[in-house]
Amino acid sequence: MLLLQSSYLTGCFECCIKCLGGIPYASLIATILLYAGVALFCGCGHEALSGTVNILQNYFEMARGAGDIIDVFTMIDIFKYVIYGIAAAFFVYGILLMVEGFFTTGAIKDLYGDFKITTCGRCVSAWFIMLTYIFMLAWLGVTAFTSLPVYMYFNLWAICRNTTLLEGANFCLDLRQFGIVTIGEEKKVCTVSENFLRMCDSTELNMTFHLFIVALAGAGAAVIAMVHYLMVLSANWAYVKDACRMQKYEDIKSKEEQELHDIHSTRSKERLNAYT
Repeated sequence: MLLLQSSYLTGCFECCIKCLGGIPYASLIATILLYAGVALFCGCGHEALSGTVNILQNYFEMARGAGDIIDVFTMIDIFKYVIYGIAAAFFVYGILLMVEGFFTTGAIKDLYGDFKITTCGRCVSAWFIMLTYIFMLAWLGVTAFTSLPVYMYFNLWAICRNTTLLEGANFCLDLRQFGIVTIGEEKKVCTVSENFLRMCDSTELNMTFHLFIVALAGAGAAVIAMVHYLMVLSANWAYVKDACRMQKYEDIKSKEEQELHDIHSTRSKERLNAYT
């Protein structure tokens, strides 16, 4: 009984080790980092855009344009829809990269088994490398673009801070210098106005500023995840390429050994017939 239990436990342990050995840990770490970065960017970016709308409406006294006029509020709505698309697209893309990592790891470990590396598999790996490189460049652009509202809110936060430090100072923030409104519109708040004091004392400004900072950090994490994926995919491509060469070498070697065995068998039969 004890012998059966020990053999059962040994079999389970070996099965667990085999399953753990087939997990692509590098791809798993990159996927977790990608999901964390995309979640931070999309979630915090969406809330920061909503906070920006409230700040523009409550303290800068801006209103949505009537009709099909493209104003800053329309652009913010477009950015929100883009965020929805990014969240869905990279959720699917992370799953695809994890599946590719599992198949590549299994193909390398089971090279001499039933699972063989095909030309299609190598083409898929090359395609993922190219696609991941393009996405990395895209996330670099997103990171640079996300730094713009961080810079704008930092200026606004600095004006609020300097107002409390310097008594009697009069600073103004004009939205035209950031391109939010057209040159013909004058939408600005000065430190002597009541709206500016209420905005500096409110939690919306501080919260929106920090949300944009976290969104910027999430975009940076997504860039790091893309770089990590590139390293993993490139390494997998090199392993698969070497494994294919090894597979061809083993096939040629087995064929040569079979031919030598056939020749040896034929000669043995000929000698036996001649002796007989």
